Amino acid sequence: MPTLTWDQDSDRKYETGVQKGVLYPGEGNGYATGVAWNGLTTITESPSGAESNPQYADNIKYLDLMSAEEFGATIEAFTYPEEFGKCDGSAELSPGVTIGQQKRIRFALCYRTVLGDSIDNNDHAYKLHIVYGCKAAPSEKAYATVNDSPEPITFSWEVTTTPTPVEGYEPTSTMILNSEKIDVLKMKAIEDILYGTSDLEPRVPLPDEIISILSSGAPVVP
Repeated sequence: MPTLTWDQDSDRKYETGVQKGVLYPGEGNGYATGVAWNGLTTITESPSGAESNPQYADNIKYLDLMSAEEFGATIEAFTYPEEFGKCDGSAELSPGVTIGQQKRIRFALCYRTVLGDSIDNNDHAYKLHIVYGCKAAPSEKAYATVNDSPEPITFSWEVTTTPTPVEGYEPTSTMILNSEKIDVLKMKAIEDILYGTSDLEPRVPLPDEIISILSSGAPVVP
């Protein structure tokens, strides 16, 4: 049996960056056509729950119940798609005129992070993150005077989620696809759905559809 080794070149891996953001506004029971989200700077994932709740009987710890786990996030960006207005509680009365404090619609979000190592650096692989059932909470917007160290305004939204069903598993709000471990053609088939092609509009596939593509014997052309 081989002994353990540390710090081999191929094992010096890291994850960085956020890019290729896509917004899928809610529409009916599903989601509308995806639109590119330019200017994303940070997405902070903030899971919560899954806390221990011990129960005692006969003067001993009888069992340990775990609270439900929830997924939340903070989105920070220099700008956002016009389609995000309805997700942020805005309504357009006429071109260029909007009002706030309106009903906030749900949305789905897709973004990509970089998987690097000491050999390929940032060109090694990547992860696709898909988040379902999102709702954005009201957030502060700080408008400051232009000075000798000008900076663009950074918008920020706190996001909560409602899990979506997954056959054979507990409902989930997130799905992560690792290009390092997934067949290239199957990964492309999923990306063609998410990003669109010359013949297909971009849309967000639900977890069961993605699982079906990954478990099929041959790559699926959407």
